Amino acid sequence: MAIRIHLPAVCTSIVFTLATQGAFSQSTEQIEEVIVWGRSLQLLGTSDSASQGIVGYSDFSTRPLSRVAELVEVVPGMIATQHSGPGKANQYFLRGINLDHGSDFSTYFDGMPVNFRTHAHAQGYMDLNFIIPEIIERVEFQKGPYFADTGDFSLAGSNSMKTYDALEKSFTEITLGLKDEFRLVTANSYQLEEGTLLAAFEHHQSNGHFDLDQDVRKYNGLLKYTGTIANIPSRITFSAYDSQWISTNQVPQRAVDSGQISRFGFIDPDLGGESHRYSLSGNFEINGWDLNLYASSYYMSLINNPTYFLNNPADGDEFEQEDERRLFGGSLRKSSESEIFGLPATQTVGVDVRYDDVNELNLFTTISQRRVGSIREDEAEEFSTGIFAESQISLTDKLRATIGVRVDFYSFEVDALRAANSGSDRDSLWQPNIGLAYRASQNLELYLNYGHGFHSNDVRAAVNTIDPITLSPTEAQDVLVEGKGSEIGFRYDTLNGFNIAIAAFELRTDSELVFVGDAGTTEPSDPTSRRGVEINSFWEISENWVFDFSAAKTSGHFRGLPSNADSITDAHEEVVAAGLTHVGNNGLTASLRLRHFSDAALTEDEAVQKDGSTLIHAGVSYAFDNWEIGIDALNLLDAEDDDIAYFFESQLAGETASVEDIHFHPSNPRHIRLLLKYRF
Repeated sequence: MAIRIHLPAVCTSIVFTLATQGAFSQSTEQIEEVIVWGRSLQLLGTSDSASQGIVGYSDFSTRPLSRVAELVEVVPGMIATQHSGPGKANQYFLRGINLDHGSDFSTYFDGMPVNFRTHAHAQGYMDLNFIIPEIIERVEFQKGPYFADTGDFSLAGSNSMKTYDALEKSFTEITLGLKDEFRLVTANSYQLEEGTLLAAFEHHQSNGHFDLDQDVRKYNGLLKYTGTIANIPSRITFSAYDSQWISTNQVPQRAVDSGQISRFGFIDPDLGGESHRYSLSGNFEINGWDLNLYASSYYMSLINNPTYFLNNPADGDEFEQEDERRLFGGSLRKSSESEIFGLPATQTVGVDVRYDDVNELNLFTTISQRRVGSIREDEAEEFSTGIFAESQISLTDKLRATIGVRVDFYSFEVDALRAANSGSDRDSLWQPNIGLAYRASQNLELYLNYGHGFHSNDVRAAVNTIDPITLSPTEAQDVLVEGKGSEIGFRYDTLNGFNIAIAAFELRTDSELVFVGDAGTTEPSDPTSRRGVEINSFWEISENWVFDFSAAKTSGHFRGLPSNADSITDAHEEVVAAGLTHVGNNGLTASLRLRHFSDAALTEDEAVQKDGSTLIHAGVSYAFDNWEIGIDALNLLDAEDDDIAYFFESQLAGETASVEDIHFHPSNPRHIRLLLKYRF
């Protein structure tokens, strides 16, 4: 896992700090080319837990990515899969939790939250398709609810993606693949009087590997200014994303077994969607304070049909979910040095403010993508404020303690199609956290952490009184759902190219969000409990070879249920990832990566199981002069694995009754891509 920073012998460059987003300055000193492998950064003495880390761009650039969401797989133990078309948010797994589309794992992009709350498709909806991977400089991650600076959707973990301020070299890259795949990425940096301007553009189109052409058409653009505005160090990022696609969703196993469709076949040819997101964010450093502001305009229309003809045998169960919103918010942070009872301390205070104005929160019944009925046509306003304070105290020269507290306030109003489901309310939650770090030796540090966190539920669930489909009375749900976590671990670093971190953790939640097939949505579950252990290691074998390895094993169950009916469905308890990378002095780069997740129970009694998956990706490239050519082989061994599977009732055309069945979405078959890149 590497951050490779190539600086010319004489240059004017932006100097940055890898572990923070602190002040930056201009430098005209002579600098020799250096290569810094990100996972070999010495985090002893600076990390608060064994499961924190930093990953840099060269890790992304050397690993073949089949989808942009696999950027989060640089977080050890994280899995990104897909159960539908390529334009919607992916399905995520971490620490034995089925995160759905992002319910308990948050992402920040240049300070802007990516997850959407009270979303038409899924709570915590984390769509990463607007990100251009080549522009991401580094990813900082942390796991567990032990950190006061993260709030909603961060129970399992969170990560922060930072884009480059300026490129060492501008580039244009073309990727060609099977099934009419074409991808163009170009990016350039411009020197301005008061700073630099980074511009990037991406276009991607593909028909995919399914029997039904996916007809993906995606456009991404980014502009970033880094410099000063009125003598204030500033970073301004504008991003624009627009996409449309056709989906092949999960399909019933019985349709494949009977020969009705192939493994890559489809039931409903009308599924798909379109989406756009336009965002503006700014980071400013004012008198020791870090100020972040953001605004975003978003739209999504998604056609879905997980149950086929179960509820409407004549016309089918197809429906459209529509979401349109504006998002505004910001954060303010300040760290300062002081003393507490005569002991050196670093204190951090901050506030987060966010406002979601959702003016389209709709659910329509459709036939061949044509709206024929309305189930929900709602609007929602959701405002939140999070205030936190955290102190890191040096108790001795080897022992430091971190004590923090966060309080979140939520206020919301729903204007529903059915007046009985309209209403307003508010809620709040306190979240303490504490951590200890002991530097046992120059090479070894021990950690102990405990904290509270939460995820929010769809605010419509807090005011609903009538089910919009059955018209039966419903019970209101809590908006803020608490979780409590603890962790013990250590980090060992030879300070010479090898490190390893091991953590044992526990997480208890009051409820989770689980997929409900017949409704095509999620709903809260019973309380859960999980325990597990993780290992994460990096080894710089030589100047040209590096090896990384991560593994996690988790055991979880629903609390309060009988032992023969308490398994958490769709939750993979074992995850392994490994990579071997060669960066040669002659321009040759090669990467071999393995990703494995174990089987999973699809029913609470474990009577139905989903098989595990093991995929191997490989890539090789050769750089000469300003050119680079390469080839990627995704799913190198052409394994017939599944990305995801569910067990629920559905009814196919011609069937007289519903059938409980496994519904699966296959992994892509072996896929070859060619790369041509020019740097200027």
